[in-house]
Amino acid sequence: MATLFLRNSPFPQLHHCLVSFPKPFPSTIRIRPLTSAKIGGSEITEQVSESKETNVNVKKKIFVAGATGNTGKRVVEQLLSKGFSVKAGVRDLEKAKSSLSNDNPSLQIVQADVTESSTKLAEAIGDDSEAVICATGFRPGWDLTAPWKVDNFGTVNLVEACRKLGVNRFILISSILVNGAAMGQLFNPAFIFLNVFGLTLVAKLQAEQFIRKSGINYTIIRPGGLRNDPPTGNVIMEPEDTLYDGTISRDQVAEVAVESLVHPESYFQVVEIVSRTDAPKRSYKDLFGSIKQS
Repeated sequence: MATLFLRNSPFPQLHHCLVSFPKPFPSTIRIRPLTSAKIGGSEITEQVSESKETNVNVKKKIFVAGATGNTGKRVVEQLLSKGFSVKAGVRDLEKAKSSLSNDNPSLQIVQADVTESSTKLAEAIGDDSEAVICATGFRPGWDLTAPWKVDNFGTVNLVEACRKLGVNRFILISSILVNGAAMGQLFNPAFIFLNVFGLTLVAKLQAEQFIRKSGINYTIIRPGGLRNDPPTGNVIMEPEDTLYDGTISRDQVAEVAVESLVHPESYFQVVEIVSRTDAPKRSYKDLFGSIKQS
């Protein structure tokens, strides 16, 4: 996850086979105790069996793209702490070994580069993942196409991989001000600065639009300026194209992403988040439920 610094800006950092059997062969047989019945003085013993579906408690995994990034790593940690199984998609396996816990049986690390084909990504995600959280972000450099490779085409590749597999839950960590032009924020220093690097916000916005037209069940999270320090206030959540300044701890961004997995109120929503010390503490059910999508 890339981190950029803008002096004196309200936006100091840049974000981030089942086999079925015919009826004569039930999957589970429960044998009842032998029962007896007397007919005309003779005792007939019968064994009664009944079929019952097997209650197989297979724990589904959450696939996290960009799992070694500053935000992605926190998403992985919070998923594990809340009892989820995690498949961490990373580009560099060696880096992952040093930055992610290797001794947690609920964590699986796989190689996954979002700039590769959706077919390869589908192989990485696998048929044991029930949702995908995208916490990727380009690394700044001289390649001005990097934001499009990662934040646009990479996100599209992930969505296409989900569609190939039938994974119908996708959570994207994006950024506030992606639609800054429509908000009248063309001269906002953060909007100008972030778009200097290959039109980063434009790339993110187009990826968002693709997700919204894909038919997949999405939650798009647009955080304000990302801070690496622990939370110092409570989360404020607003509808899309509302917030144009403010910051938030990466820990809180990760928490919002994880909470969106368990709150139906977050389905098909675009939310913008920052934190403020004077904001009241609210449940995520209330926060997501307060957003009325236009």
